[in-house]
Amino acid sequence: MVAAPIFGYLGDRFNRKVILSCGIFFWSVVTLLSSFISKEHYWLFVLSRGLVGIGESSYSSISPTIIGDLYTNNSRTMMLSVFYLAIPLGSGLGYILGSGAKDAAEDWHFALRVSPFLGITVSALILVFVPEPKRGSADHMEGRIKASPSWISDMKALAKNRSYVFSSLASAAVSFATGAFGMLIPIYLFRAQVVQKEVEACTKKVCSSKDSLIFGAITCVTGLLGVVIGAATTRFCRRKTERADPLVCAVSMLGSAIFICLIFVVAKNSIVGAYVCIFIGETLLFLNWAITADILMFVVIPTRRATAVAFQSFTSHLLGDAGSPYLIGRISDEIQKSYASSELWKFLSLGYALMLCPFIIVLGGMFFLATALFFLDDREKAEQLKKLMQEPPPSSVKVISRRGPICTDV
Repeated sequence: MVAAPIFGYLGDRFNRKVILSCGIFFWSVVTLLSSFISKEHYWLFVLSRGLVGIGESSYSSISPTIIGDLYTNNSRTMMLSVFYLAIPLGSGLGYILGSGAKDAAEDWHFALRVSPFLGITVSALILVFVPEPKRGSADHMEGRIKASPSWISDMKALAKNRSYVFSSLASAAVSFATGAFGMLIPIYLFRAQVVQKEVEACTKKVCSSKDSLIFGAITCVTGLLGVVIGAATTRFCRRKTERADPLVCAVSMLGSAIFICLIFVVAKNSIVGAYVCIFIGETLLFLNWAITADILMFVVIPTRRATAVAFQSFTSHLLGDAGSPYLIGRISDEIQKSYASSELWKFLSLGYALMLCPFIIVLGGMFFLATALFFLDDREKAEQLKKLMQEPPPSSVKVISRRGPICTDV
């Protein structure tokens, strides 16, 4: 989270694929080295896991800007969707690969020794095969492009960009819900089964591994479906309205809130019904992953996009998943203290606390509606600013001398 703005600054001013490759290489090496840390140096292990975020922030801040300079309009939406498909797909494959390596070696350390070699390979492939497009090339910006005067001026401009601000707040709402769900929904579903007396160990205080596995599989599938459906829906709706991007996001967020509310209604009586609601709710929630990035590409000029993506990531984590699991867990604990302790009340208190998520999601939908109000104006301002940023190429002019006309470049 903290490293993202740094990579945003670098990504707008220096060679992006070199920064991207170095970030992934650093990430991979730190992961590999962490597997050799002994339990006597647990604090060092925790630190190494934190350093992984530096590598993650490099690709999450810079990769979308490279895609934005290679494609435009519907093609860009499709390619961003392909990029964001890697999030749920990679998460699912990570569980499978890590678990398989641990079982094969009968040592959990080997779960951290497989992916680094894949990361180092990808790092090398990026340097060799990924092009470094000229900033603004997909936006038909010809001639020399004036660089941003300073990082402070970039931040001031982004703060005045209403579409960017509102879409970033909406993205934080999505992050808030997904962060809390990933941590607490498996526990909530286990408590629901305890209440229904469907498990033997009713006194256990940890969630069943089966619930985590099922929830993880649902998250992977819904992530894939959400990104694909979002791209197709936006492409269709653009034929009807130029505000399609934020409107599709707003409708999907509001629809998601309905089904997420239903989780807490049906979970007490039907675990299958709860999983169905989770599936639909998460699919609608993940619809806007790629679309949010596409909105940013429309309303932010090319020389400012890495900074914009980085601060959107920073905001999403700061206001979202960095604190939502703790906040909801704390609310649940406080509710439990107010009443007699029982398995039923443990289940209900967590459900009441998790009800904060659909309200935050509705708020995110409102932010997307606000984005729709200002989207066309901000897109037009970005187009005008891109024209002003272009310096005309050298032109040939005729200079008269005593010896006759001389053609020269000015």
